[in-house]
Amino acid sequence: MATVEAYSTKAGRRYRVRYRKPGTRASTDKRGFRTKRDAELFAASVEVSKARGEFVDATAARATVGELGPEWLERKAHRKPSTLRSLHTSWRVHVEPRWGSVAVADVTTTAVQAWVTGLSTGREATGPAASAVKPGKDGKRWAVPPKSATVVARAYGILAGVLDDAVRDRRAAVNAARGVTMPAKSPRPRTYLTHDQVQQLADQCATVGESGEQYRTLVYVLAYCGLRWGEATGLRVRNLDMLRRRLAVEENAVEVGNVIRVGTPKTHERRSVPFPRFLVEQLARQCEGKARDELVFAGPDGAHLHRSRTTERGWFAASVRRSGVPHVTPHDLRHTAASLAVSAGANVKAVQRMLGHASAAMTLDVYADLFDDDLDAVSVALDHARSLAVVGK
Repeated sequence: MATVEAYSTKAGRRYRVRYRKPGTRASTDKRGFRTKRDAELFAASVEVSKARGEFVDATAARATVGELGPEWLERKAHRKPSTLRSLHTSWRVHVEPRWGSVAVADVTTTAVQAWVTGLSTGREATGPAASAVKPGKDGKRWAVPPKSATVVARAYGILAGVLDDAVRDRRAAVNAARGVTMPAKSPRPRTYLTHDQVQQLADQCATVGESGEQYRTLVYVLAYCGLRWGEATGLRVRNLDMLRRRLAVEENAVEVGNVIRVGTPKTHERRSVPFPRFLVEQLARQCEGKARDELVFAGPDGAHLHRSRTTERGWFAASVRRSGVPHVTPHDLRHTAASLAVSAGANVKAVQRMLGHASAAMTLDVYADLFDDDLDAVSVALDHARSLAVVGK
């Protein structure tokens, strides 16, 4: 139990409260109370907070977000390299400059809301210096450009995670970041290529120097198998089963900065993906003269292919422009694979397994628009069932 003791100072009598922190036998104290009643009220509040599990260590509460943030990031070391890099960048650019010097106990919900809103809306340049700022795509001159909902959510998630740890460690009573209003995500419209458009794109890729045939085959694999770029460029000869027409997806070669990091697929699970018969001969040509452990799609030095530049100099972007197909990226061909599979009659479970989604529900959430024809089928089936029922009477 907390105890109250009086002591003398030059300014007169004062009171101190001695109490024990949860989980320790050592006692601590808080002094400087002018009246015994104030000291007793504090002592009672300490005992109540300990009983409710809400006790906050006043000394620990002075720890700043900047001190706790690096520890939080270290505990995320198990994440994929690309995700980890994004977290570190977001911490350095958005979170630490604003919250690094703020004690976790001093973070308020209104301040977090203002920060989130400021990130999503940006700040326009004003005054004489505004004329020196180059206008953005929207014509406005931004001193601080607005950030996408994804960027804002990542920065907010770091701050909220650090404060979650502070609450668990009794550095703060509540997480002030929880409950703020976040900007809504606006999904980018997906582009689905037709079979003819995939052919036009592949034909243009085939004209890109000595690697043209390799690029053509790679585009086919992306557009008909739904592999992510890193999964396709991580394929090795041993991963191809020509008799069953299957690709064993076991590795994911992700480009982090300018370095290729090889790890497991995104879901950490190996999967088997079918490929159409017309790809057998083309894949076989890519494997000619290669050992089982060599890459199917390799760079000039035999190492992993780097992602094509998104500028006009990149072979993929240049091929898209010459082919005349709608603007797509290599990752957009994954969406095309889903579209072509659904139009060919594949059910949602088959599409999920092909794409490596964690669940069929996730596939439906991502590609709900591809299953609109199924709603028409339901309408027809119900009409047919009713007709049979009425005629039967």
